[in-house]
Amino acid sequence: MKRKITIIGSGFSSLSAACYLAKAGNQVTIFEKNNSPGGRARQIHQDGFVFDIGPSWYWMPDVFEKFFSDFGKKPSDYYQLDRLDPGYQVYFGKDDYMMIGDSLEKIYTEFEKVEAGSAKKLKRFIGKAADNYKIAIDELVYRPGISLLELVTPDTIKKLGYFFTTVKREVVKEFKNPKLAQILQFPVLFLGAKPSNTPAFYNFMNYADFGLGTWHPKEGMYSIVKGMIALAESLGVKIELNSPIESILVKNKKAFGVIIKGEEILSDVVLSGADYHHTETLLEPEHRAYSEAYWSKKVFAPSSLLFFIGLDKKVKNVSHHTLFFDVDFDVHAESIYDDPKWPKEPMFYANFPSKSDASMAPKGKEGCFLLVPIAPGLEDTESLREEYFEIVFQRLEELTGQSLRNDILFRKSFCVNDFKSEYNSYKGNAYGMANTLLQTAFLRPKLKSKKVENLFFSGQLTVPGPGVPPALISGKLVAGLIEKATTTNR
Repeated sequence: MKRKITIIGSGFSSLSAACYLAKAGNQVTIFEKNNSPGGRARQIHQDGFVFDIGPSWYWMPDVFEKFFSDFGKKPSDYYQLDRLDPGYQVYFGKDDYMMIGDSLEKIYTEFEKVEAGSAKKLKRFIGKAADNYKIAIDELVYRPGISLLELVTPDTIKKLGYFFTTVKREVVKEFKNPKLAQILQFPVLFLGAKPSNTPAFYNFMNYADFGLGTWHPKEGMYSIVKGMIALAESLGVKIELNSPIESILVKNKKAFGVIIKGEEILSDVVLSGADYHHTETLLEPEHRAYSEAYWSKKVFAPSSLLFFIGLDKKVKNVSHHTLFFDVDFDVHAESIYDDPKWPKEPMFYANFPSKSDASMAPKGKEGCFLLVPIAPGLEDTESLREEYFEIVFQRLEELTGQSLRNDILFRKSFCVNDFKSEYNSYKGNAYGMANTLLQTAFLRPKLKSKKVENLFFSGQLTVPGPGVPPALISGKLVAGLIEKATTTNR
C-alpha cells in the first residue's frame, strides 16, 4: 500500500528526500509557496542575463555523484559540469591577488610565491584535511544525528583533538602570512561560523576546496534543480507551486496533513524542508519541539546583501568567483557574530558567471552579482542597501583598476527582508544554523519531531548542516528515517 507523503518546500533537501521516498514506492507531493521550484536556488532572467539568486559554488562533486548514482544516474545525465581554472581569485589590495588553480600543484606554487616553505606545509595540511574528509563522508555525515555514539568510531577517536581546537588555531599555527591564513580559513565560511569557533576537524573543507576543486554547471546552479526535478518527476513525484502552507494538521499527537488556502490536504507523513523555525510556527505551541528561547540562543549563519548587476561591457581582472579580502577579516566577522551590526568595512564576494559560461550574459556584456555577508536580523532599508552598494562597487572598480559605473544597465538587490518574505527564513539568515562544536550532528534540531508522530524535517537548520551537498544528504537521511518509522508503524 502506497503511503501519501506531503513535503513542504522544494529546496535541495526536499527534492532529495522526494526522490528517495518515491523510489521506495510512496506517493509524494511537494508543495512550494513560490512560483518556481528550487527553494533558495532560483534564477533571475533579464535582458539575456541569468543570475543564480541562491547557491553559486559547486563544491564536493562526489556528493552529487553519490546522490544521482543512488538512482542509476550521473550528474552528466542532467547537466554539463566544468572544473574552473582558477577555481577562484582573492584580492588583498590593488594589483595584489592570488589565484587558486585547478590542481594542488598550482596551488602549492601560488603559496610558495607568497611565503617560502609554505608549499611543504600546505601539502601536510591538505593531507590531514583529506584524511578528515574521508572520515566525514564515509563515517559521519550520512548519519541521522540521533545520538553521540554516531560520532564515535575508531577513526574519530584518533581525531578527538580536532574537535576541541579550532580551524583558525590550526591554520595560524602553521601559516604566519595573513594572506595564506585567510585563504585557508575561507572555506569554513560555507559552514556558517567563524573559523575561531569551528572545530578543526572541519578543515576537511580545505580538501573540498583545493583537492576536489570548484566546478560550474552550465547555465548555472539552477541546472541542478532542473535535473533533480526531472529525476523526481520520473519517479512519480508531483510538485504544486504557489501553495503556501497555512498550518500542519495534528490529532492525537500525529501529523495527518496540511492546510493550503483553506483546504485540508491529508497524508500519512508530513516532511518539511522549509525553514525549521517557521515550520514549527505552523503547529500549535504544545506541539513545537523548540521554544523561541531555544532559537534565540543559537548561532546562525550570516544573512547577505546581494546585488545583481547587468553590465554593458566585459569586466577585466576578475575571475568567475572573486573574493575581496582587502579589509580586516576578523573585524567583519565580529560584526556578524559578536556585535551584530552593519560592517564599516565589509569583505565581499563577486560572481561573474559569464567568465566561464557564455549562456549567462549577452555577447560582449557581463553579469555580476555582489554579496556582502551580514548578521541576520539587521535593519534592512533601501538607504542602507544604496549605501553599501556604493561602498562595494567603488572598491570593485578601484581594486580591479577600471571604471564600470557608467556601464550599469540595471541592478537588483536582495537582503534580510527578502530572505524573510521569500523563504520564511529565521531572522532573514541566508545559510541556516552554523556548524559550531555545540551545533554539530546530534546537537542540531532533529530530523524527526520529538513531539509529533509522522512529522519530519530536513535542510540547513537540521542534520548535517548548511550548504547544497549537506542538503542532498539531509534529504537522504530523513527519507531513511521516514521509511524506518512508517514501516515499523504499519
